[in-house]
Amino acid sequence: MTAVSVAAAKAPARRHLLLVVLAAWVLGWVVLRGRDTLALGGAELTPLHTALGEGMDAVDDSRNSNPFFLYFVNYIRLFIDEAVTFVQALISQPSFGRPVPVLGWLGVTGLAAGIALLYGNRRVALLTAAGFLSFGVLGLWQESMDTLALTLTAVALSLAVGIPLGVWAGLSDRFNRLVTPVLDFMQTMPTFVYLAPLTLFFLIGPASATVATMIYAIPPAIRITAHGIRHVSHETLEAGASLGATAAQSLRHVRLPMAKQTIIVGVNQTIMAALSMATIAALIDAPGLGQTVLKALQTLDVGTAFNAGLAIVIMAVVLDRVTSAASRRVEAERRAGRLRSPRGRRLEVAGVLGVAGVLGYLSYTYVWAAEFPAEANLGSYVRRAADAASVWVQDNLAAYTDAVKNLLTNALLNPFEALLTGSPWWLVAAAAVAVALLVGNVRAAVVTAAGLAALVLLGLWQDSMVTLASTLVATVLVMILGVVAGVWMGRSDRADTVLRPVLDAGQTMPAFVYLVPILGLFGPTRFTAIIAAVVFAAPVAIKLVAEGIRGVSATTVEAATSAGASTWQLISKVQLPMARSAVTLAASQGLIYVLSMVVVGGLVGAGALGYDVVAGFSQHQLRGKGLAAGLAIVVLGIVLDRVMRAATQRADAASHGGAHRTSHRN
Repeated sequence: MTAVSVAAAKAPARRHLLLVVLAAWVLGWVVLRGRDTLALGGAELTPLHTALGEGMDAVDDSRNSNPFFLYFVNYIRLFIDEAVTFVQALISQPSFGRPVPVLGWLGVTGLAAGIALLYGNRRVALLTAAGFLSFGVLGLWQESMDTLALTLTAVALSLAVGIPLGVWAGLSDRFNRLVTPVLDFMQTMPTFVYLAPLTLFFLIGPASATVATMIYAIPPAIRITAHGIRHVSHETLEAGASLGATAAQSLRHVRLPMAKQTIIVGVNQTIMAALSMATIAALIDAPGLGQTVLKALQTLDVGTAFNAGLAIVIMAVVLDRVTSAASRRVEAERRAGRLRSPRGRRLEVAGVLGVAGVLGYLSYTYVWAAEFPAEANLGSYVRRAADAASVWVQDNLAAYTDAVKNLLTNALLNPFEALLTGSPWWLVAAAAVAVALLVGNVRAAVVTAAGLAALVLLGLWQDSMVTLASTLVATVLVMILGVVAGVWMGRSDRADTVLRPVLDAGQTMPAFVYLVPILGLFGPTRFTAIIAAVVFAAPVAIKLVAEGIRGVSATTVEAATSAGASTWQLISKVQLPMARSAVTLAASQGLIYVLSMVVVGGLVGAGALGYDVVAGFSQHQLRGKGLAAGLAIVVLGIVLDRVMRAATQRADAASHGGAHRTSHRN
């Protein structure tokens, strides 16, 4: 009997064992419910939490005496603070003895539109001008410019680090292998987890916010730059080498110009990541729109949150369109050899800079061009309209929203949460290790055992189980959406054309923005956090499933169709089984995206680990518990990621085994 047939014979037995494990777990829960659950009250601390808090206080006390801080950390913090302050002085804050910044609204708008025209096109320039004007119309000019200042500073520093490292990774296989797991960890780790440690070193404020944003924004810069360098045509490189080009000359004159479009795509992704994190970093006192949204969410002020969220969306759209247009222009110019002569390009640059200079001078000199006109502020109308819409929805759609909320809460969330939080911790651990072994492998089971032991030691078992229940429920909902919409997209070009722009827009919006309309629909509950996580994670899952469906061999589909398979049979018996690895990967990525939303959910009633992290920022006595909660989120992320990766590998092996058996029979 071959190895493939042995694996095939074991597969049903593995599924049966999985059912046995789950049944034994439920039986144990019924018998032992409420025992050894390691519950801990919201204000209760374990000795570890107290020790962590005292350790953080000790670090604070040594900030001005420890050489590590005096000669290293403090200088970095000072440099970053000064960089952010300098950009703020240019566009957002009073500076250099003036009551207004160097460039007022007219100068900033003209400069932004000019840059969009030079590197994009007229349509993008008009969109940019309209977008910047809307910040003033919404009554959020200064807050928007503070967010832009933090984002631009973080992007500049991220690209200064990321592009050279990306070039190195593109040229060196050894360095690429070394840096890949680091980037995987940076992108897998929930974004909020490193906020507390960063404040420990860089204090609350722009420096910590910038470093946190860089951690989130650097990986796409490195990955995409390396991809561009690696995929330069070998024929082009050989042609340069035959002309006597050295490695350095080949890099400057061949690799970098040929990879320019890809690098700009990396810049785009870096900007989007930085903007997303710059708003979330309001939790550690980052200036800008994030502060407005955070305060509004804490007071359940839907109108104010919507107004600021709208400004964030507009900024994301503008920045995305400008960098995307720049990428397309670079590619068009490369294919055409140059669309304009050097003289024409110089005239264009001179003209744009001239107009921008005039507008900048006006905004520097005259108050009307520096401060956005108060009579043009329509933000109060937007806030009132959003509040009225929220009230109308809650008054007229409450029956429907409550029905959806109650159905999903009672059918999915409550049973999951009761099973996880009501079972003895050792029973949950035993069942989880067995499940990891059956759906993954021995390594996944070992990681699961170590991770669950860490949760016990961190003293946050109960909160971790509540968070895990919400995460699993949200992931189930994500996969339902992912499979339904992904199959539709994968089978229909028209559906792909309609849905893809919506999914792209969903992926560019910062996480805070999702909470605002959902808060208006469902109010401040844990269900609100779950739906926000679903909206945040669904786009990536849908895209991955769609790609898997599209990747199924057309010959196989035609053979099944000719054999008389119906549409449902074709989807359920052919396409989904053959796209199993893509579906499993979608579940893995969806789960990680969901977990990254737990802290944001803590702002609107989700509780558990998310609340612990937020409370750690706002209450000094809970600092240690907040840090432990951040570590618990990391542990959950690692365990879930490793189990899902192992399940993906098993799905790939099963798919390859099925293909091997089919070819053997043929």
